[in-house]
Amino acid sequence: MKFGKRLKQQIRETLPGWRDKFVSYKDLKKLVRLISAAPPMKNGSLEFGRAEAEFVFSLNSEIEKLNAFFMEQEEDFVIQHKELKQRIERVADIWGPHGSNPSEMIYTEEMGRIKKDIVDFHGEMVLLMNYSNVNYTGLAKILKKYDKRTGGLLRSPFIQKVLQQPFFTTDLISKLVKEYSDLIQPFQLNSPIPIP
Repeated sequence: MKFGKRLKQQIRETLPGWRDKFVSYKDLKKLVRLISAAPPMKNGSLEFGRAEAEFVFSLNSEIEKLNAFFMEQEEDFVIQHKELKQRIERVADIWGPHGSNPSEMIYTEEMGRIKKDIVDFHGEMVLLMNYSNVNYTGLAKILKKYDKRTGGLLRSPFIQKVLQQPFFTTDLISKLVKEYSDLIQPFQLNSPIPIP
């Protein structure tokens, strides 16, 4: 399956609020097609310089969009992580060895809500990791297409720039995904949730 179709499918399957936050691969591809279909330009000519500048401007705009969304999600996830941790600690305090141990039914209901929230939260973080990967791939593919069709040499320096971008730097999210993967494991064994 071609990347454009895979991207379209992934966008359809993602969270509704995320759908317009992916790289505009189709628009960038149209721009490459327009540049490469124009009358032959010599690399270094004024027309080629303008066309390349427009393409680079579009790429930079896309990177800004990706970064803004990724950083907003990352910040939200840090807040959600703290809130979930506090809820788990509160349950441990109330139903732990020194807690007041109210009804078993209330405990079961609260633990059910916490488990569901942990699974949902983990799933959203995995989606953000996939978001990072698919957008990197889209940028790499469009740059390769640009260089191939125009004879330009943007791919290598631009990819180096992309590798330094917040949307590609997923260390914090990776750490949280691992932590919540470990939290989810006891669910299959019906064990208590370890406090993160």
